[in-house]
Amino acid sequence: MEISNNSRRKFLGNLAAGATVTGLAAFPGFLEATTPINTALVADSDEWFKGIKGSHRIVYDGPEPHDAYPIIWTWAFYLTNNQTGSEDSDITGVCVLRHNAIPFAMNDSVWSKYKLGEFFKINDNTTQAPAIRNPYFEPGEGDYPMPGIDGIKRLQERGAMFCVCDLAIQVFSGFIAQGMDMDPEVVRNDFVASVYPGIQIVPSGVWALGRAQEEGCGYIYAGG
Repeated sequence: MEISNNSRRKFLGNLAAGATVTGLAAFPGFLEATTPINTALVADSDEWFKGIKGSHRIVYDGPEPHDAYPIIWTWAFYLTNNQTGSEDSDITGVCVLRHNAIPFAMNDSVWSKYKLGEFFKINDNTTQAPAIRNPYFEPGEGDYPMPGIDGIKRLQERGAMFCVCDLAIQVFSGFIAQGMDMDPEVVRNDFVASVYPGIQIVPSGVWALGRAQEEGCGYIYAGG
């Protein structure tokens, strides 16, 4: 069944307008997001942030796909620090994938199964059609607007840290489940299972932005 973008837009409009809990109750997954936090997830995330190192620390706030600029700017941070005399070991770029940018944390299986490119308005640069794969974990020729830009996997190898918002996973998996007449828990579990190794699921993206700044990271907005 085709995912209903009209329902998604209506939901986001309700959020922007400060919808009541009663109104939000109609949307799968949202109330689950307001239940007590997973303490193990919090502990794991806090431990993960202790991996931030070096003299040069930055956190990129990626709430939108924005032509993969949250990832591109993370790469640019390493490139230009290298060019000005700093080794990767003295650099940490943290990229927080939240809101509409969460698909970048997930593997091809869910992109194809749930039509994430169509739902999140992410086109494949090699086909100019909605993406049915993640073009930016291990990018190939033509995936980026110019050659030579590292994907997420290579940036992780260099010390960059990527995390993804659990709150957004809960909410958007609920939308997609609704649009495809599926069990929200099944879709959510698929999303969680598809997150690439090394990408940390955090309680929320905004929570992660605060934690990164507490660890000495400067803040840069990398949205649309």
